[in-house]
Amino acid sequence: MAQIFHPSMNIVARVTIFGAIFFAAGISLAGWAFVNSPYVTQVNVVREQAVPFSHQHHVRELGLDCRYCHYNVEKSSSAGLPTTEICMGCHSQVWKDAEVLRPVRESFAKGEPLLWTRVHDLPDFVYFSHKIHVAKGVGCESCHGRVDEMPLMRRAASLHMDWCVDCHRHPELAVRPQADLFQFGRNKSLLGGVSTEPLMRAAFTAEGQSAPGTRSIPSATHRKSSDTLKSGSELVAEYGIVTRQLTDCVVCHR
Repeated sequence: MAQIFHPSMNIVARVTIFGAIFFAAGISLAGWAFVNSPYVTQVNVVREQAVPFSHQHHVRELGLDCRYCHYNVEKSSSAGLPTTEICMGCHSQVWKDAEVLRPVRESFAKGEPLLWTRVHDLPDFVYFSHKIHVAKGVGCESCHGRVDEMPLMRRAASLHMDWCVDCHRHPELAVRPQADLFQFGRNKSLLGGVSTEPLMRAAFTAEGQSAPGTRSIPSATHRKSSDTLKSGSELVAEYGIVTRQLTDCVVCHR
């Protein structure tokens, strides 16, 4: 029987097979890069706002507490966006004729709220409670970054699932004493690798709980588990969760 394919086709077949493998790997890598790119995550991307509000000026230079504008952060799942009345509480006296604040004055005169663009906007299927996280000692900086160094607000983290889960596996890197919740530049464990045990001791003491001598510091070695009930039970036992029981995915994903 006559040979149908030339022997050189063996080389073509090998190149095609290996090329397909590298092509598939390249597509996967490109997809990963796209999902984690600023275009998708909006990390370090400044969003256009009704008024160019500078957190750096108000928080760092003027010393305003986060709760002055985000008044619901300790008692609600949402931190709340500042109302026009809050802005005018100061700007009816300070820079009251500044052109950049014209939208604020018009909003106040018309009784219509300013249309702020949410920078940290989670999907509708995700439930996140500021109240619970603040009560447990998670400071603003742990999620929002160095807000006091942002002339214009931007995301400091991707808000992806793996970012949230990493913190839940190692909460000792984010928790801090209640007195430092609304301070910036205090995330020593994240900035300089300093031991968090003193922070944890202070946090437990502030909450009126037993000292770490009788209650162990949460370890940073929580294992992944495919069984959500088992994993949730381990988290409850390890971190002393006493609010909503983290025993199933639906606690966060409704």
